[in-house]
Amino acid sequence: MNRIDRRLLFTSGAAAALLAATGVFAQAAPRRGGRLRAALSGASRTDHWGLSEGMFMQAARGAVYETLTEISGDGTLRGDIAQSWETADGGSTWAFDLNTSVTFHDGIDLQADDVVALFERHGHLDVLRAETQGLNRIIVTLNAANQSLPYQMADPAFAVLPRQAERLAAGIGTGLYQVQKFQAGQHFIGARVAAHRKDALAGWFDHIELTATSSDQIRAEALRKGMIDVADIQALDAYSDPVEYQLLPSIHKTQQIARRTVGVPNAIGTAWALDNTRMATRWWMV
Repeated sequence: MNRIDRRLLFTSGAAAALLAATGVFAQAAPRRGGRLRAALSGASRTDHWGLSEGMFMQAARGAVYETLTEISGDGTLRGDIAQSWETADGGSTWAFDLNTSVTFHDGIDLQADDVVALFERHGHLDVLRAETQGLNRIIVTLNAANQSLPYQMADPAFAVLPRQAERLAAGIGTGLYQVQKFQAGQHFIGARVAAHRKDALAGWFDHIELTATSSDQIRAEALRKGMIDVADIQALDAYSDPVEYQLLPSIHKTQQIARRTVGVPNAIGTAWALDNTRMATRWWMV
């Protein structure tokens, strides 16, 4: 085979492992260990795990939850909870085949009904019905054809949550980090799960610590003083040495600033801030 059919690659979740293993890291290979500390804006005392607004909750949800599909840093679509997907009628009906090794943090295996509940919660996806077909296949029928649905399902707002309200409220997800501490609008600590299907591919930190800070000035000062590693600020304060920091995703489009003690992939996802909200799972300590 002399070339890869990009259209096939982009629409097949089966390419996920290949895409995860190629063209990702430009720096030294990532290694496990350390605690990522970030000061982020956009938090509220009314924050909860069903809410995806504000940098603070976006970063926390990116650590705790996963989506059906994922957009990598270079913009390529790949599978996450869904390992493959297909449509036979131009996008009116989609079949998603789920990865059978997905488990929630409380030890309960992901059920197809959990994914059905995702489509039931988001009526603006214009879904006529979502139903299970066997144990690990979801059939989604839309009111109108939508060939972009697999891309839409990579949106962090469409994280796969447990169907039961009490488990959802507790922040139980399938991601690389489980909730160790959560104070709405204030503080989040996530601990790396002991074993995950993405081991050796993602989730390098031992812990993630997010602090909600509304003041740009305070976040910049905390970064300069070494109290945190990452802040969502557009510019350093006047007392910081620029050599010690990296502007991400680039100097031309800064969404957050990190100390150079943080390793990042070659390509930073720009569809959403914080490396497509997956800073916690994609970055590492140098």
